[in-house]
Amino acid sequence: MQAWRAPGISRLPGSDGTVSVYDTSSGAVVPVGPTSGTARMYVCGITPYDATHLGHANTYVAFDLLNRSWRDAGLEVAYVQNVTDVDDPLLERAEQTGVDWADLAEEQTELFRTDLAALNVLPPDHLVGAVESIDEVVALIEKLREIDGAIYPVADPEYPDLYFARAADGRFGSLSKLGAEAVAIFAENGGDPDRAGKKDPLDCLVWRLARDGEPSWESVLGAGRPGWHIECTAIALRYLGPEFDVQGGGRDLIFPHHEMCAAEGRVATGREFAKAYVHSGMVALNGEKMSKSKGNLELVSRLRGQGADPMAIRLALLSQHYRADWSWTPDLLTEATERLDQWREAVRRDAGVGAAETLAKVREALRNDLDAPAAVAAIDAWAGASLTIDGDDAEGPALIASATDALLGIRLS
Repeated sequence: MQAWRAPGISRLPGSDGTVSVYDTSSGAVVPVGPTSGTARMYVCGITPYDATHLGHANTYVAFDLLNRSWRDAGLEVAYVQNVTDVDDPLLERAEQTGVDWADLAEEQTELFRTDLAALNVLPPDHLVGAVESIDEVVALIEKLREIDGAIYPVADPEYPDLYFARAADGRFGSLSKLGAEAVAIFAENGGDPDRAGKKDPLDCLVWRLARDGEPSWESVLGAGRPGWHIECTAIALRYLGPEFDVQGGGRDLIFPHHEMCAAEGRVATGREFAKAYVHSGMVALNGEKMSKSKGNLELVSRLRGQGADPMAIRLALLSQHYRADWSWTPDLLTEATERLDQWREAVRRDAGVGAAETLAKVREALRNDLDAPAAVAAIDAWAGASLTIDGDDAEGPALIASATDALLGIRLS
């Protein structure tokens, strides 16, 4: 599956350094990425319907900051993202709307590409759909079946679907650190703890055998389709290998999705799945939790259609720390538009003040847990000073314009 076209990234003076982010597993801000060479990142993608809402945008802009900070620190980046283009929620939406599920997935994936390109998000090296990864999923399940007790058919004479046994991983739960509440959270987030015939309520589906009226693919496992978690595990291992640097996504993916991916990956390889697990916060709308089921979503495409500058949308997202839970309001876009206008006015000046020092502050902020609000504040201070003081830094405006593009992804021209 094609991603979107990669924008050019300005080269900035001085590029060494270390990027640190909050690792959910260890509960600490830790350095991520190698000291040289290639950093490897997998960010869980969309199920393609209701794309692209601001929760999506918040997540992918957050990990775009990590991508850009790694590159600024002199690293190459191998970035992989999936698209869950066959799954129960997508099939349910297709049935509700009377649209063929494959057409719905294609339409929404293209909208997602268009929105993220408009937001100046660097594309993944590999944007991989679940449908095109059936062979990889089947191969991974076959590998897991060779490990005693890891995969079993549920005790259902009609549909003996295949499940991953969480007991096969002795470290299951080390990411989310949940107790008895895990069963309820599993049920709320796509799991089936009450299915009869399972060995454990938290065991997860890896291969759903074919049902009438549902898409399926022939395989040595029987005709069927992948479960959600095994899809990401297979794609990540195929393109990045074990012990890649970061698995990322929204905080709602910690459990069960990332917990299950980590467990499946560890059991399959005998090694860590990811070295760090990084999560963005949740975005509400006017103080109320955004929900696909409620339909109270704000969409990037809708804002763009109303005339919003995509750079102002991105700047509004950057005004919040990526790990924070926050609420979108129209005022945030108004404030971001005014800020963007001020920045653009400042970089059009013949000279500025303190650009090198400002670049250092932006880098420091982003390399310290992707602190975008602090980086934005540094540019604010530079723009305010440059618009009120007769500066003598003739190269400053161009440097700041390059820095905001390369590090924050904000185009000022």
